[in-house]
Amino acid sequence: MELRRHPKSPQFSPSSQPDRPTVVGSLPALRLVHDEASSHCDFDPVAGGPTSGNGKPIADQKQLGSNSQDAAVSLRSVMGNYLARALDRLSSMSWIRRPFREQWRGAIRDLMGLAWLSLAFLVSYFVSYYVRFDGDSWLWINKWFLNTVAYVCAVKLLVFWGFRLHRSWGRFLTFHDLVLLVEATTVALAAVALVDRLLLPPRMIPRGILLIDWGTTLLVLGGCRAAIRAVWDGGWHNFFTNASPVLIAGADESGEELLRAISRYQATRHRVVGFLDRDSRRLGNRIGGIPVVGTFDQACQVATRLGVKEILLAGGALTGKEVRRLMEEARRASIEVKVLPSYEQLLAGRIAVQPRPIAIEDLLRREPVTLEWKNIHRWLEGRTLLVTGSAGSIGAEIARQLLHYSPRCLVLLDRSETGQFFLERELKEIQHRLLANQKSVPELAVVLADVLDLPRMQSIFHQYRPEVVFHAAAYKHVPLMESHPGEAFKNIVLATKNVADLAARFGAESFVLISTDKAVNPTSVMGACKRLAEMYVQSMTNTTSTRFVTVRFGNVLDSAGSVVQIFRQQIAEGGPVTITDPRMERFFMTIPEAAGLVIQAGVIGESGQILVLDMGDPVKIIDLAMDMIRLSGLEVGRDIEIRVTGLRPGEKLFEELRAAGERTVPTRHKKIRVALGSRMDRATLVRAIEQLRDWADSDPPRVIAELKRIVPGYGVSQMPVPEHIRRAA
Repeated sequence: MELRRHPKSPQFSPSSQPDRPTVVGSLPALRLVHDEASSHCDFDPVAGGPTSGNGKPIADQKQLGSNSQDAAVSLRSVMGNYLARALDRLSSMSWIRRPFREQWRGAIRDLMGLAWLSLAFLVSYFVSYYVRFDGDSWLWINKWFLNTVAYVCAVKLLVFWGFRLHRSWGRFLTFHDLVLLVEATTVALAAVALVDRLLLPPRMIPRGILLIDWGTTLLVLGGCRAAIRAVWDGGWHNFFTNASPVLIAGADESGEELLRAISRYQATRHRVVGFLDRDSRRLGNRIGGIPVVGTFDQACQVATRLGVKEILLAGGALTGKEVRRLMEEARRASIEVKVLPSYEQLLAGRIAVQPRPIAIEDLLRREPVTLEWKNIHRWLEGRTLLVTGSAGSIGAEIARQLLHYSPRCLVLLDRSETGQFFLERELKEIQHRLLANQKSVPELAVVLADVLDLPRMQSIFHQYRPEVVFHAAAYKHVPLMESHPGEAFKNIVLATKNVADLAARFGAESFVLISTDKAVNPTSVMGACKRLAEMYVQSMTNTTSTRFVTVRFGNVLDSAGSVVQIFRQQIAEGGPVTITDPRMERFFMTIPEAAGLVIQAGVIGESGQILVLDMGDPVKIIDLAMDMIRLSGLEVGRDIEIRVTGLRPGEKLFEELRAAGERTVPTRHKKIRVALGSRMDRATLVRAIEQLRDWADSDPPRVIAELKRIVPGYGVSQMPVPEHIRRAA
């Protein structure tokens, strides 16, 4: 006999039984089949008994057949009822089985923890008496110990249970757990003393025993937990495997965190034999039992002496210059240098805890930027924000960071369909993570529009009424703009004018223009247009209550179409790597750093100010090319050739962040300064822009001539500028 699901049961065709309502979640009808195909019935758990093939209860049928058939039906009915009850029990148990099992496991863990505590209390209490009486006489066992041990252990168990210390047996013991242990032991001491003095005959426990028991309890419990932690954290397992010896660069907090991570994570298969540090006074010191064996300058000699073939450093522990020098020396000694992420990088984002090769970002390592999170949050929380050029590298990163400041609505505007599509997908994933962390999730509006389409832009401003505008939309490739000066003017100057005018017209609180170091003493059409856009935004100060701020900075590392991407492609193709001039220098910062400082500048800037970001030291492009070739495991000249092609139209040998006639003053943020210089009359600017609009599509030479007339410094040959002027500071 076998059980089969009836093909006409309500699970297959609910409409086949109109006289009986379908029960949601009910069991399907079952058919009992035996050798005689003509004699069969179904059991319906809804009806509570057997049914015929047409779904009606057998008891309701007028003809039941012969006695043998009646007996068979009765037997099937009894079996059906039994099967139904069994299935009901299984169905009812399925939803409680897992929680019930988890509760039992938790109860067993609690009982085991309490049992271990009871044993520890018994041992510590016995040791207290033994220490107090020096083991000379055992009369104290009958006089005090046996009469008090039960309630002393009981009181201490209650206190430790209240502190939940019976669950703190594991590898994750920290200093906080030690402090909690001291607190619980002290409370237990007070509780035992109160019980002994108030509820029991006087002087049942000598006062000295209470104090000694406090200390022995700490020693026993602290020692047991420290032993467990030592077993987990100790590097003993490395001595029984073929773990390779390594050095850690940086004898500081980052190096210590890296040491602990390696000790815990056995799969790394590394054995730390020493630290390297920049300070020679730390030589001989030990961190986690590992000595500081040398300085960064001695890295290769120390590594050779200790048989080390790999040096590890925590992300952000060394400056870019130190990483560059260490990598160059290690390369000559055939020693590999790898980076592990710091805890800050892990929290910020999606990084694997495995050593990786040195990246170009490590060579250009800059000091971490500290932002005024509370001030930015107060500025942006609950507001509608607009980012133009959101599909670009800077615009997209600004959008990512703005999501974390709890705006009411984030409007992202760009004319790139593909860029907007992928950005929307990425930001929705960020929204899901914020929602999972129970944080506020802003409304996200991804808009396809061209900033030069004024009617369309008016409609967007009317619909969303943005309160803060970040204008990042602009062309950026210098040589291409030299061939299309009219398009450069429209996309940079007219677009900025359109968005700035609409921000003022619709009452936006703030407008932030993202500019470039190419606007300083410009030698290109693109730089001249950016400078003209800066001048127009400054001229808006006295015409509206909107706060207009300009942020000026240099190149961002690895942005779309940047020199890093070009070099990477040329190396992948086998070379040559092309540079325009061996003397060329550029300022670089990472995309997240630039976006964060742009937002920070929007908080502290006053209307009409041009804020200059501290870009640090300039980097020679030829050094960047050589570093990228070496990071790819290749040799310059042997594997990849570097070819000099000459300066392209509009290019400068070096960039400046302030003009020779400008001066900068500090702000409250050490990475941001204000550039002070003369301003042009607004009426003159408006007339020049209107004239350029008329010539943009028809007369490129006149566009260039007018830009040279209106933009200070444009068209003047680039002369060497002193280092203190070229630097942002």
